[in-house]
Amino acid sequence: MIAERWAIYYAPEDDAPLARFGNSWLGRDPRRDMPLPRPPLAGFSPERLAALTAEPQRYGFHGTLKPPFVLAEACQPEALRQAIATLAASHRTIALPPWCLADLDGFLALVPAAPCPALGRLADACVRELDGFRAPASAEELARRRAAGLSPGQDALLTRWGYPYVGAEFRFHLTLTGRISDPAERKALRVALDSVLAALLDPAPALTSLSLFHQPAATRRFFPVDRFALKPPQ
Repeated sequence: MIAERWAIYYAPEDDAPLARFGNSWLGRDPRRDMPLPRPPLAGFSPERLAALTAEPQRYGFHGTLKPPFVLAEACQPEALRQAIATLAASHRTIALPPWCLADLDGFLALVPAAPCPALGRLADACVRELDGFRAPASAEELARRRAAGLSPGQDALLTRWGYPYVGAEFRFHLTLTGRISDPAERKALRVALDSVLAALLDPAPALTSLSLFHQPAATRRFFPVDRFALKPPQ
């Protein structure tokens, strides 16, 4: 059974159009943990959209910078908050490239349309500099990650950091669906979403803060508990 977990995410500001879309698409206001009406999408019933978004809904609309982890036994949440605040104060706001819709190994997500080295450096800092707050990954978690199929390099990263997508393996994305096994359905959903997203993806809002999310128990969903501002751009 998974204990309470924490994660560090990029979450667009609550009033940003992208945040409003993402929250309504997943059918949930993560801050209040309340349901939201999903936007209609031609060719897909509300029930089918609910099924396709059930997995990402648990986590809230976000981009992972440090993946969910159990807090180390000797650490307290307030110390974690202070460490995130210190880290955020050492990194500048990042001008993100425009987003594009991508098929990532069977699930749909928004990804940067161009490389963004500053984003990779920020994620790397979150993983490495805050690793002391992470309890070692359980055998169950390691097995779950390995079941997805990892390269030897990814497996080494998993063993060291509890996450296989660090450094050169990092792929920043905002998840929109769970894995869709039917290629035809996945393609149809992508085509339908493309027209809905066209007005939202360019320009992308800047990444101005780190968001701390919390999952109180395995049966609960993640929700944001704090936001830590990055330094203004030069």
